[in-house]
Amino acid sequence: MSPSIPEMQWAQVAPRIGGPLEYKQIPVPTPGPDQILVKIKYSGVCHTDLHAMMGHWPIPVKMPLVGGHEGAGTVVAKGSLVSEFEIGDRAGLKWLNGSCGDCEFCRQSDDPLCARAQLSGYTVDGTFQQYALGKASHASKIPDGLPLDAAAPVLCAGITVYKGLKEAGVRPGQTVAIVGAGGGLGSLALQYAKAMGVRVVAVDGGDEKRGMCEELGAEAFVDFTRSNDLVADVKAATPDGLGAHAVILLAVSEKPFQQATEYVRSRGTIVAIGLPPDAYLKAPVLNTVLRMITIKGSYVGNRQDGVEALDFFARGLIKAPFKTAPLEDLPKIFELMEQGKIAGRYVLEMPE
Repeated sequence: MSPSIPEMQWAQVAPRIGGPLEYKQIPVPTPGPDQILVKIKYSGVCHTDLHAMMGHWPIPVKMPLVGGHEGAGTVVAKGSLVSEFEIGDRAGLKWLNGSCGDCEFCRQSDDPLCARAQLSGYTVDGTFQQYALGKASHASKIPDGLPLDAAAPVLCAGITVYKGLKEAGVRPGQTVAIVGAGGGLGSLALQYAKAMGVRVVAVDGGDEKRGMCEELGAEAFVDFTRSNDLVADVKAATPDGLGAHAVILLAVSEKPFQQATEYVRSRGTIVAIGLPPDAYLKAPVLNTVLRMITIKGSYVGNRQDGVEALDFFARGLIKAPFKTAPLEDLPKIFELMEQGKIAGRYVLEMPE
C-alpha cells in the first residue's frame, strides 16, 4: 500500500537568477511513466547548487528552481513503466536525473554526456524539497542498513571524485595530489584514493582542513595559505620528490589549475573536476609535450560508477565528513560556502 502523499510540501526555491532563496510550500509533483517520486530524508549541499542559483555558468538553468542533487530517501510513488523500484525502497537522486537513452553517448554508457540529459537542481527541480522526481533507470539503490544522511554526499561528491580517480589512471603505490582536499569532494577523493592503495598529498588551507585531511589518511598536507612556494612544497611532499603521478583539481578558483603542470611529474595526468566561473586551463606547450603530460576533464560518473562508489561506502571504506542542518538553514550554508568556511559537507534534513 502506498504511503500517504500530501498535496503540498516545503522547499527552498530560487525565484530568479541570484536569488534570494524562498523557503515556502509548493505542490508535490506526480511521477511520469518512467519516474519515481522519492520522499527525501536528507540532501547534501554541493558548490554546484550555489553556482546554479547564481547563474555562474553559460548553461541555461531552470527558473524558478528547486536546487539540490544529493537526495536520499524512500520511494513513495512510481510510474506505470517502472520495474527497477518498489514502493518503500531506499533510493538516491543524483545530478544526472535522466538521459535520452538512445544517443551515441547513452549507448556507450557515457550518459552524462547526453545532449538531452536532465540535471537535478539545474534543468529540473532537485532535492531541496520534501518530495522529488527522478528517472527510475538513473536513480541509485541505497542498500538497507546504510545511514541515509551519510549516503547523501556519496551520490554526487563521491561518484564524481571516484570517476576522476579512474580517469586519472593512478595505480596503487603512486601519489595523487588532491587540490581542495578539505572540501566536500576532496574529503571523499582522499578516502577513495586511500582505499585504492594510492598515496595522497592534500592541498588546501587552514588548520581545520589540515586536521581533517590528516585524520582521513593524507600522507602530507600543503597549506596554500602559508606556502611560499607551493610547487616546491608539493614536489617535496611526494616520496621521491619528483612530483605527483596525478593531480585531482577540485578548487573553486583559477590559479590552482594553472599551477598543476608545474608539480605533476613527467607522464603524469591532471584531471580537472572543479568548475571555477570563467576560468581557463593554461599550460606551457613545450613543458607539456616534452614531459608527456596529460590534461583532461572529468564529469560525473555513469550508472556503473554510481554502483561502485556506493559499494565502497557499503563496505565501510568511505565515510563522508558532514554536518547536519535543517532545510531552512540553506541560505546560511551558502554564505559559509562563499566564504570558504566549510570543511567536509553539509547535509540538509527535511522537515517531517
